[in-house]
Amino acid sequence: MSNGYFKIHRPGINSTFQDLGRFNLHHIGIPLSGVMDKRNYLIGNKLVENSNNISAVEFAYQGPLLKLQSTKVTAAITGDVNFKILRANSNIENGQCYETFELNDGDQIDIISTNKSVYGYFFINGGFEIESFWKSFSINTKAKVGPNDGAKFNFNQKLFIKNKESKFQKKKIEHLNSKIEFIRVLKGTNFDYFSEEAKNNFFNKEFIVSKLTDRMGMRIEGPKIENIVETNIRSEGLIKGVIQVPGDGNPIIMLSDYGTIGGYPKIGVVISADHDRLAQLIPGSKIKFKLVELNEAENLYKLYEIETKNILNQIR
Repeated sequence: MSNGYFKIHRPGINSTFQDLGRFNLHHIGIPLSGVMDKRNYLIGNKLVENSNNISAVEFAYQGPLLKLQSTKVTAAITGDVNFKILRANSNIENGQCYETFELNDGDQIDIISTNKSVYGYFFINGGFEIESFWKSFSINTKAKVGPNDGAKFNFNQKLFIKNKESKFQKKKIEHLNSKIEFIRVLKGTNFDYFSEEAKNNFFNKEFIVSKLTDRMGMRIEGPKIENIVETNIRSEGLIKGVIQVPGDGNPIIMLSDYGTIGGYPKIGVVISADHDRLAQLIPGSKIKFKLVELNEAENLYKLYEIETKNILNQIR
């Protein structure tokens, strides 16, 4: 184990280790988990010259306050994040997202808040000294699965560092987190359970992101979505992005730590290309949905992958 570590002086809100998630475990009730914003995760690891299976610290709204001990690291933060670097010599620097910076022994990083978004990411070259579970470093706090005993960070905890000290290299990219007018969805397996008025309302009226939103799911409020067949069904498998409609008519969108089965009818599923931007919507945000066909969803995801690759190729 490395002697270098970060000591947590403030854990922040829902700060955890995350990577791209754990696959092929639905049959034992373990969801994908992983980062809420995949593109920002990939950009950050590329900035600090990590591979894509290296864990990042994901935080929501407010990040941790960390003090580095006994080493130096190359680090980066992605997302729309306000942070400061508190140097050991008492100098204070305003942090800049999407570019690398060096932290030395005794320096602190204060990740103050995200700006009109939910999630941000903190990366260090080489990653953290943590144990993988089922080939992933992602933490699912509801299932208590993953490193750190499947729990969020705590005050005074130590985060040990895996890397050996290396020469600092300045890298940066100009990146703007884009927004879209609609969240695009495919028809769900129970699409015909809902009245024509409900379908028209779902695709033509606005919904509001409620405060009842976390890594497991996002509850939205708006016109009630009327079910004309059965409000509860035999439990079926779920995936990330599925939109369930319980008896009260207020939809729930399943996110990274979704349950793998559920008994509410499903009106739709958010396409993979829109997951990042959906996850970053803060409570009170307005959502409008747009129906697309499967071939369009596949093409949109291919475009998302091409755009992401082009962004990563711009990092110098």
